[in-house]
Amino acid sequence: MTIYQKVLQADFLRLHPELQKRYDFEKGSVFRASGRMDSIQGGPRWLYPLFKLGVRWKLLFPERGQDIPFTIINSSFVNSEGEQQIHWERKFFFPKKIRYFNALMSLDEKRMVVKDYLGEPHLLYSDLQFTVSDEGALEINSMDQRLVLGKIEIPLPRFFQGLATIVETYDDQSEVFRISVVVKNPLIGNVFSYEGEFTVDA
Repeated sequence: MTIYQKVLQADFLRLHPELQKRYDFEKGSVFRASGRMDSIQGGPRWLYPLFKLGVRWKLLFPERGQDIPFTIINSSFVNSEGEQQIHWERKFFFPKKIRYFNALMSLDEKRMVVKDYLGEPHLLYSDLQFTVSDEGALEINSMDQRLVLGKIEIPLPRFFQGLATIVETYDDQSEVFRISVVVKNPLIGNVFSYEGEFTVDA
């Protein structure tokens, strides 16, 4: 049973069948898909240095645009402690740059939340809450976050956090997955967002 099946429990079966297949990661399995982002947007211009700095960690990037090609690769493996982990590589192909938004997820079985370490090397940690909508969509919301400095993790006050809301659906008519990601800060408002569609690579 994968970390996503465990965290959703019986609700996993309420996901759209294509989403069930997408998140049914077996040990050693790899999910590969490609598509286009209809739009990638950001917050105030004065945040540009922060996004520029984030490129170094494959976490944030300053580029924005429409109709941006992208790929996603999810790799499942078991670490030395016997814990299943899912590596997320999200790659965006801008006209002159390739940017990344990478993460490593695992499950906290005591609290039943997904642990999300963002960036490479890890720079930010977030608890993730997974739920299923009445329409069978997967909804993910970030909760408590910490700044990761090597082996030290510093809890972030709420007003420093970038709180993400992710919705992933499957469109039966077009036979594509659709994804929407919005990251907001309590003081600034919208910090980063993208939405688009993708299909599984043959």
